[in-house]
Amino acid sequence: MRQQDMNRDWIATAATLSQALPYMQRYAGATVVIKLGGHAMGSDDAMEEFARDVVLMQQVGVNPVIVHGGGPMINDMLEKLAIKSAFVDGKRVTDTATVEVVEMVLSGKVNKRIVQAIARQGGRAVGLSGKDARLMVCEQDVPELGLVGTPTDVDPTILRTLFDANTIPVIAPLGAGRNGETLNVNGDTAAGAIAAALTADRLLLLTDVSGVKDKDGNVVTEMTPDQIAAMTADGTIAGGMIPKTRTALDAIAGGVRAVVILDGRAPNACLLELFTDHGAGSLIRTAR
Repeated sequence: MRQQDMNRDWIATAATLSQALPYMQRYAGATVVIKLGGHAMGSDDAMEEFARDVVLMQQVGVNPVIVHGGGPMINDMLEKLAIKSAFVDGKRVTDTATVEVVEMVLSGKVNKRIVQAIARQGGRAVGLSGKDARLMVCEQDVPELGLVGTPTDVDPTILRTLFDANTIPVIAPLGAGRNGETLNVNGDTAAGAIAAALTADRLLLLTDVSGVKDKDGNVVTEMTPDQIAAMTADGTIAGGMIPKTRTALDAIAGGVRAVVILDGRAPNACLLELFTDHGAGSLIRTAR
C-alpha cells in the first residue's frame, strides 16, 4: 500500500473515532445485553471480530453481558451420541438425556469458546449459566416439552459483581427449576429476561437477517410496540421473527430502554448500532 493511501486510511480512522465520541459518552456506564447466535457462533473469524468489539465496548465504559445460543452444536452432539429426539408441534422434547447434552455443549464447549475469544482480545470474561448463583429460576410452562423452562425469577446480583470486577459475563441459557433440576431455556427469552432484570439500556438480538422487514422487504429501522402488534396481526411479521419481536416487547415492558434486532453477519454490527448515527437493524422502543 502506498504511503498516501495509508495516510488516508489513518485519517479516516481518526475521524471515525472522533465522530464516535458523543456516542461513547452516551453509553458510558450503560448496560448492554447481547444475544449471540447465528453466523458469529459458527465462524472463527466472526467470533474473533465479535470478541474484539465487545472488549472495545467495555474499554469505553459499557457493561456488556453476552447470552449465547448453540442449537447447531447441540444437534451435532446429539447425532454423534445417537440420542434421538421426539418432537411436539415441531419443538424438541428435552428429556433427561437431552438436557445433559445441552448443558455439556452450552456450558462447556460453546461458553468457553466465547470466553477464550474475549481473552485473546485482551478482555476478561467469566462463563456461567443461569443455574449459577440462582441467576435464573424457571418454571416448566409446557410439561409435554419436558425439561424446558421460562424464567420467572432473575437475580442479577452476580452480574453486577462481575461489572465491578471489570469482567464480562458470558451466560449459557440454562435455568434451575424450583426443585433444582436443570431446564433448557430459549436463548432470546433468557437474554430478554436478564436484560429486564438489569434494566438494561439496550438488548441487541444478533440474527442472520438484517432486521424486521415491511411488506416490501425493506428493513424498518425504528418501530414501536404498537407497530409490531399491527405488523404481526396482518402477517407482515411471521415465522421466526415472531418470537424475536415478542422477546423485544417483553423486555421493553420489563424496563429495557430499547431493543435492536440486527444482522450479526454484518462487520462490527454492535459497534455500528451503538457508536454511529447510522445504527444497524431495527430499533424497537416505546413512542417518545
